[in-house]
Amino acid sequence: MQTPKILQINVSKAKEVLWNGQSVFTGIFKTPVEGRVRARRLNLDGDEQADLTVHGGSDKAVYAYPIEQYEHWSQQYPSRDLEWGIFGENLTVCGFDETNTCIGDRLQIGDAIFQVTQPRMPCYKQGIRFGDPGIIKLFYKSYKWGFYLSVIQEGTIETGDEIIRLEKNDSENVRLLDVSKCLVDKEPDPELVARVLNSKLAEQMKYQLQSRFS
Repeated sequence: MQTPKILQINVSKAKEVLWNGQSVFTGIFKTPVEGRVRARRLNLDGDEQADLTVHGGSDKAVYAYPIEQYEHWSQQYPSRDLEWGIFGENLTVCGFDETNTCIGDRLQIGDAIFQVTQPRMPCYKQGIRFGDPGIIKLFYKSYKWGFYLSVIQEGTIETGDEIIRLEKNDSENVRLLDVSKCLVDKEPDPELVARVLNSKLAEQMKYQLQSRFS
């Protein structure tokens, strides 16, 4: 297994694109950057979220996507060259994915410290990035959502930096995959739903889950 690390850092400013005849502002067209990048409370330097009602904020400051999932998507889109960053992630990473990463885990990268807050729900802008609205349903059902990080301690990070798990939230042991299952599965385990709702899951996603079963 590869040492957990950042393979690529991706940022973008929000820009206007035309989609289905309408003008849309989006920050999903990430491009790689070199050198050290500062992680701040709300984002990485050079990055911007367009719609702050569903993206951004302290619980969704940085989005990470595992390289381990790219093989799955290469099979779904065999004719495409899926360059790193195509999922809109700030950090293309290896060693951490939805099956071995828990809500509340604390990670050190460079001299910054992050906390895992929630998986990332797909949105229609992923369809814009792929040029295929069908990716949204595929992404949703795949459970391969990647994950959001809050910035606990601001600092600088760089491609190649090792990702060190400082604290694993074993007391709750709610994996990212568990959260996705509660949102996607038709009849999720009630005990699992209760554990997820009692975890350090970001409040906005807790509300989504509570709304589903209210």
